[in-house]
Amino acid sequence: MDHCHTSDLISLEQALEKMLGQLSPLQQTESIPLNAAAGRITAAPVISPIDVPPFANSAMDGYAVRIADLHGNAPLPVAGKAFAGAPFNGDWPAGTCVRIMTGAPIPTGAEAVIMQEQAEVSDAGVRFNTVVRTGQNIRLAGEDIQQGAGVLPAGVKLGAAQLPLLASLGVAEVLVIRKLKVAVFSTGDELQPVGQPLEAGQIYDTNRFAVRLMLEQLGCETLDLGIIRDDQNALRAAFEQADSQADVVISSGGVSVGEADYTKQMLDELGEVSFWKLAIKPGKPFAFGKLKHAWFCGLPGNPVSAALTFYQLVQPLLAKLAGHSEWHLPPRLRARALTPLKKAPGRLDFQRGVFGSNAQGELVVGTTGHQGSHVFSSFSQGNCFIVLERERGSVAVGEMVEIEPFNNLLRS
Repeated sequence: MDHCHTSDLISLEQALEKMLGQLSPLQQTESIPLNAAAGRITAAPVISPIDVPPFANSAMDGYAVRIADLHGNAPLPVAGKAFAGAPFNGDWPAGTCVRIMTGAPIPTGAEAVIMQEQAEVSDAGVRFNTVVRTGQNIRLAGEDIQQGAGVLPAGVKLGAAQLPLLASLGVAEVLVIRKLKVAVFSTGDELQPVGQPLEAGQIYDTNRFAVRLMLEQLGCETLDLGIIRDDQNALRAAFEQADSQADVVISSGGVSVGEADYTKQMLDELGEVSFWKLAIKPGKPFAFGKLKHAWFCGLPGNPVSAALTFYQLVQPLLAKLAGHSEWHLPPRLRARALTPLKKAPGRLDFQRGVFGSNAQGELVVGTTGHQGSHVFSSFSQGNCFIVLERERGSVAVGEMVEIEPFNNLLRS
């Protein structure tokens, strides 16, 4: 493709800057039980209500001692035992030690714990064959987390690394940003719902099915408006319903230049269009704009184009609106091409590939095969995008390319 035919297209970077620059995270919040908070985004910093550990405790199985009781190699009788959950509360006479287990509270007055491997037990008591320093093998109260300290900032997605931490602090509820509400519909007389028999000239509405799956993974609340036929009144009604009920409206199809592609016309009538032509492949006819209440993203009709634009554009948009301040795509890596890659200059190309390491430990990547915008199987076969620069041409075997590993949205 000649560059003169793509000079009116905006780059992916420009599109993201335009989109994200207009957005602000949702402000509505809710307090929910910790066991229902997986996948939600913190709306405020989480502050520890307690010290962790809550009391000084032993880091080892061994013996709690007072430094003044240690006289050379003289044995110390055992005055009692301390276990996790069963502390030593008896009298502790001078010149004795206390048998203690890992996690047990430190007896009052103890200054060190000597590990059992450095002790010799006899009928006379316990001898210690090590130099003892004050505080050794004692975990102090608040040593990990102090009461009142910030544990998590706002904008963190709660998962297996965060929720057990909050549980360990006794946190029962957490303040989170409310779920995004996203309305979804497809346009086109040729579409048939998944699972229904196809009539002549029809195809399955896989785009809406795929978008719903991805929205579910992203923790959004989805309003599915189904298939909207190529009728201006029906499309207008769908837009108005979606705009009144959702934060974001996502349509599939109807954003190119065909006679029956009414989506851009509806956007001009009911809102405003920021852009609708991108210098990327696949996915040139992607529309972004604002309705009266909701943001709008118009995905292309081809399945690969729809998935690619959702991944590269809608995903970061939803993350920002949801308040997920730590969200980012996996970093791009350099890899050596194992197969030739066909490309014409003019658009940033996201080809689907399979990457791994060769015997020398070098990253290598090969194509999944045919890269047509209808070949959705390329996502199930691949594990990365091969990102070919806008002005780059075809790639020969052995050339270096950039790859972008799939994140959890596309990786099984």
